[in-house]
Amino acid sequence: MFTGIIDQKSSVVSLHPMEGSLKIEITTQYPDLVLGESVAVNGVCLTLTELTPQATAFFFVSSETLDRSNFNELRLGSLLNLERAVTLQTRLSGHLVQGHVDGIAIFLEAIPQSGSQKLRFEIPSLLARYCVEKGSIALNGVSLTINSIQCLDPKMNPLIEVTMIPHTRECTNLSVLKPQEKVNIEIDVLAKYVEKLCHP
Repeated sequence: MFTGIIDQKSSVVSLHPMEGSLKIEITTQYPDLVLGESVAVNGVCLTLTELTPQATAFFFVSSETLDRSNFNELRLGSLLNLERAVTLQTRLSGHLVQGHVDGIAIFLEAIPQSGSQKLRFEIPSLLARYCVEKGSIALNGVSLTINSIQCLDPKMNPLIEVTMIPHTRECTNLSVLKPQEKVNIEIDVLAKYVEKLCHP
């Protein structure tokens, strides 16, 4: 379990495609990682499978994760958001994030706004029903508040807007997004449980 508060940025050192899966090697500044530990990488909960003396870490990416995430877009040097799993002593500054990505959002534009930036994303229509104004969402693992949801055209996917404050811009890879770039999206798991209870 995670909170969507990014610990550090990292970069891809190597990519090792396998049959329907992928092994990635990334840099890390964590001094005490242990094998088998869960780390959110761009919002995806991955298991640490190998550590090197050069302080790089290897993670296995399954076919399910490749199908649902932006990991097919990774290249050498790609910038990644990292967060270690919460502990019972961790402050829950963001919201409950499982690291179970629901799909892909498309970054559209960043609009300057009083020292911060308004970010606009296109989201899959099937996920829009779980999004509410002032509700929480995780984009590339970053806990953000939904400012608004727009359905401009019934034939098009909905748009959401979130605000990126200067601290988030400095500490995450959302600052380097380019138009049409894919980001991982995880909607609030509580919304899915409510739907299941109301429509068994």
